[in-house]
Amino acid sequence: MKRFFKALSIAFLVLSIGAYSAVIYGATAIPDEFNIAADESIELSGIFSAQESERISPADSSGAGGEYKTRVTALGVIPVKEVTVNATKRRYVGIGGNVFGIKLYTKGVIVVGMDSVTTSSGSADPASAAGIKSGDIITHINDKPVLNSQQLTDAVEQSQGKELRLTVDRNGETANLKLKPAMSVNGKYKAGIWVRDSSAGIGTVTFYDDSSRMFAGLGHGVCDVDTGKIMPLNNGEAVRARVNGFYKSSAGNPGELCGVFSDVALGSLRVNHETGVFGELIRPSGAKTLPVALESEIKPGKAQMVTTIDENEPQYYDIEIIKIYPSSDLSSRNMIIKVTDARLIEKTGGILRGMSGSPIVQNSMLVGAVTHVFVNDPQQGYAIFAGRMLDTLDTLKNGERPAA
Repeated sequence: MKRFFKALSIAFLVLSIGAYSAVIYGATAIPDEFNIAADESIELSGIFSAQESERISPADSSGAGGEYKTRVTALGVIPVKEVTVNATKRRYVGIGGNVFGIKLYTKGVIVVGMDSVTTSSGSADPASAAGIKSGDIITHINDKPVLNSQQLTDAVEQSQGKELRLTVDRNGETANLKLKPAMSVNGKYKAGIWVRDSSAGIGTVTFYDDSSRMFAGLGHGVCDVDTGKIMPLNNGEAVRARVNGFYKSSAGNPGELCGVFSDVALGSLRVNHETGVFGELIRPSGAKTLPVALESEIKPGKAQMVTTIDENEPQYYDIEIIKIYPSSDLSSRNMIIKVTDARLIEKTGGILRGMSGSPIVQNSMLVGAVTHVFVNDPQQGYAIFAGRMLDTLDTLKNGERPAA
């Protein structure tokens, strides 16, 4: 009898230690918050299970979404912890992968450089004296909006050397400066600044939103080549383009798609944002519809990139998601990807400039878009979560301006 109670005590002790260990493990390993699709439930492995305990916010009118508390238990009876569940309505979009031409016109003019003005009495630096800096965006002259570089040139040449009042956007803050043009040896008044008011290039469409007839592309903003800053968009067009070749990538020398623009406008550009370019664009026939993955559904492992490298339709190529970063880190660099498709490596050497925006598909869901190529290893690059691009598009649909 003593042996029986001793064995029973040992068994109880082992079970107690096991249960305690399970609780400790579950409390640390199970996240405090889950983001899931509204028609799904959270998945817990092994001995853990979950049951809704408290509704925090109701579902929407369609019965989808909402936020609630869930009680996690081990073996169905041992309390482990309480977690918050955010249920989101599953979103569906049309997959892109096709190239488009970008014609972008800035809001104001961007200062990309400064130079001295040679006058009859020597060298002068009007821009530096006024406090102008590279990267400044000149939005107004004498309280009148500046729409292009020619307006700035005309205002300076017609100033007769009188002081001009400039309104400048500098890193999101407004500065008021006074510029006194100098008479150059050729008889014209000059400011001693180089400016840019437009940009053009090709990129790749990431997805189409049928409900709004809007699109998202690039996965990163269009930046000025000299200052590296996102160009403030006044207006722009998405135009038809076709790939007529490319420069192959190699270590230390990323390649580039070569495209030809046409005068056929496909749509308009509304926003140039760190998560991509967005605007109105009608979805072409044949674009496949896929669900958008939640961040929690994206896993390291095999995936596919949809992109265009010739005059044919977009093609699927094998890649691997190497690493995933939290969405709070480096907004256009949420994943590291690697091209594994021998066909693409043989043809292009890996990722090319112009592939930015190429959709990434995993488990039949849109998970992200290619954004950057690694200079020293063009088979690898960065990608952004598709959900981040969708969030930006949603603010645009609601008539808001996406936060920078």
